[in-house]
Amino acid sequence: MSALVAAVAVEKTAASFDELFDYIVPDYLAGDVRAGARVIVPFGRGNRKRAGVVFSVGNRDTDAKLKEIYSAADDGIFLSGEMLEIAQWLRETTFCTYYDAVRSMLPAGLSLMISEEYAFAEDPPQTALSGAEQKLISEYYALDGGKERAALLTRAENRRIVAALAAKGVIQKKELSRRKVGDETERTVYPTGAETADMRLSPKQKSVLETLGEVGAASVRELCYLCNVTASVVKNLELKGLVGIEQTEVSRAVSKEAEITQNLSDLRFSPLQQRTYDGLKQLMDSGKAKCALLRGVTGSGKTSVFIKLIEAATKEGKTAILLVPEISLTPQTVGKFQSLFGNTVAIMHSSLSLGQRADEFKRIARGEAKIVIGTRSAVFAPVENLGIIVIDEEDEHTYKSEMSPRYHAREVAKQRCFRHKALLLLASATPCFESYTNALNGRYSLFEMEERYSTAELPEVRMIDMRIEAENGNRGNFSEELLEELKQNLERGEQSMLLLNRRGYHTYANCISCGAVVECPNCAVPLTYHKVNGSAICHICGFRREMPKICDKCGSRYIYQSGTGTQRIEDEIREYFPQARVLRMDADTTMSKFSYERRFSEFRNNEYDIMIGTQMIAKGLDFENVTLVGVLLIDRSLYAGDYLGYEKTFSLITQVVGRSGRGAKKGRAYIQTFSPDHYVLELAAKQDYKEFYEQEISVRRALIFPPFCDICLLALSSPYEKSVGRAAELFFGMLKSAADGRKDIPVILLGPTDGGKIGGIFRRRIVVKCRRSPAMRDMLRSVMREAYSREEFKGVSFYADFNGEII
Repeated sequence: MSALVAAVAVEKTAASFDELFDYIVPDYLAGDVRAGARVIVPFGRGNRKRAGVVFSVGNRDTDAKLKEIYSAADDGIFLSGEMLEIAQWLRETTFCTYYDAVRSMLPAGLSLMISEEYAFAEDPPQTALSGAEQKLISEYYALDGGKERAALLTRAENRRIVAALAAKGVIQKKELSRRKVGDETERTVYPTGAETADMRLSPKQKSVLETLGEVGAASVRELCYLCNVTASVVKNLELKGLVGIEQTEVSRAVSKEAEITQNLSDLRFSPLQQRTYDGLKQLMDSGKAKCALLRGVTGSGKTSVFIKLIEAATKEGKTAILLVPEISLTPQTVGKFQSLFGNTVAIMHSSLSLGQRADEFKRIARGEAKIVIGTRSAVFAPVENLGIIVIDEEDEHTYKSEMSPRYHAREVAKQRCFRHKALLLLASATPCFESYTNALNGRYSLFEMEERYSTAELPEVRMIDMRIEAENGNRGNFSEELLEELKQNLERGEQSMLLLNRRGYHTYANCISCGAVVECPNCAVPLTYHKVNGSAICHICGFRREMPKICDKCGSRYIYQSGTGTQRIEDEIREYFPQARVLRMDADTTMSKFSYERRFSEFRNNEYDIMIGTQMIAKGLDFENVTLVGVLLIDRSLYAGDYLGYEKTFSLITQVVGRSGRGAKKGRAYIQTFSPDHYVLELAAKQDYKEFYEQEISVRRALIFPPFCDICLLALSSPYEKSVGRAAELFFGMLKSAADGRKDIPVILLGPTDGGKIGGIFRRRIVVKCRRSPAMRDMLRSVMREAYSREEFKGVSFYADFNGEII
């Protein structure tokens, strides 16, 4: 028979049986089902309801056994043909399923939720009813509200009766699909001022009230973290009348109300900026897909070049995407673009609520926004007639997804620019080695800006040998020289930034008597002590416990804590400079929605003197009054055990040092280290990227690391250590057998190695040095399919990831 058939990517399919499944489109859905539509379909023997996305629709002869689509979303949101093509490419190159690929392109607020609704038929057939069935019908019509009636029919004890009535046609079942919608408010707690003298309060309740007395008001989530309590403690205080809880509207990040407050013509280029812009504009106007790399020292004015290129694209009726690596950078960038382009700017990042993300997606799809700014997932923004994609700080690892599909935003951007004949502009002060090598080899066009904009100069950088400090009796976290510089900055009314890429207070605790380490039971890594709430927390899985006063193993009371995090540095700064206004920026102080924007804005307005933070303060921020940067305890990152360790360290130091002296005042930076002669630190202090690249690339070439190969990580995991160990050895052998004799697929196999224990799951790693060719991917996919079918891999999960982190 001939029918309208849709090929559908269905959710929750495993890679072992993932494919596009054919479904008949019923006549009543013919107008709603088309390529890119979201649908609900029956799946499997039990016809379980699953969400899906249609890849194609067409009339053809069909097997009468094909199932019909249940329903389709009718909100007018579709994935374009371009996005469906990219989904096919993602499945091919990242080993994900079809549905994983399309799911990454849609904001979570637009995904479909499946539910059932029961109602009595308007004209039920005349049939015999049991006593229980008649009783249920009487109860149903005795209720007034629709919610009460719906609740009656969905109660567990009524399930069999409802099913019997449905079989007799008395009750009708309707399949419903609706979008997820996120809240746009958050629960804010405030003290009521009620007297507590006659009340018995627990220590935790007292702690919450004391905290509120200091800060005035806070979200429930912040209070639970700061006071190490659960939400029930706050709720009990509300019942006692001591606090109030209200739903407060969270300021929206969507930009439909934004107004233009600056004139684009006021942007003035230096001669170097003008030459760079002219060269890039020529590439953009070539009518061909082009990729360019812009390497510019910190403060060289790269953002102004982006702005003028994006302006040129929009004047020609095209659209633009600007990617930034961190949510913390989004508010500053968005603010600048909104002031210049108004409500034609849209925002896409994970700090928005589900509803806000869905709204922004629809604004872009309708063509109301011409410029999209966001983090990694914004590369999938549903823009048409794309003119340019800019990836700022392109070397950042956050552009690589660690969840399926394991894509890199740069590779997706290449696919999109190829289809639109658009310009892909990669920009950074410290580009990744793969990009810089491609630029030197002529695959990318290279533009370099070696001087700061206007009269600003690169900061003077001084290396401080902490070995000498220790010999002189100073075993603290601050050198005498850095403390003196901080003091001078305070006296002059200038601001300072301190980088320490470790949060918490103490990062390690162990028993002096038996040596036992206070570690996470799920991940077998040391817990970090957080003084703010008195807890020892695992920074991998989130496990939390009170810091033990006695050893769990031997009962000794001698627990030694060591290591330094941002909380400890904050305390020490307050002791050295009691008058200083100190701001700490790390994952613990930025949990609330839009806290980045608020805190950075306060710092920019000189409400704080010293900012202490992790790597989130290192890139993309522009504070004119910052004239001093201090880098603390950087040595650990040099010996991380990853082949990217030196590159990351060089980039981190170069970028954070570049936050100093961006205004009219001369900047300076101090790097405290126990390895002052290390070439990475020396070259970072000089801001000499080219020399660092030459030294490091020779090592990469000798050891065959990217960019001279691709690296595929094969990760296996299981709750059972022996199972994952056996599976890893077997997988390694299968891969070796498949590669033997294949001259077209040169590989180097390393492993299996122990990947540790995370979240109670044991891991093994196999590293493959290879070329990511179609032949290599086919071979790997074949081995993985064989593994899926073998009994030895039962209960073992595994995936393949090209060019991700391998530690």
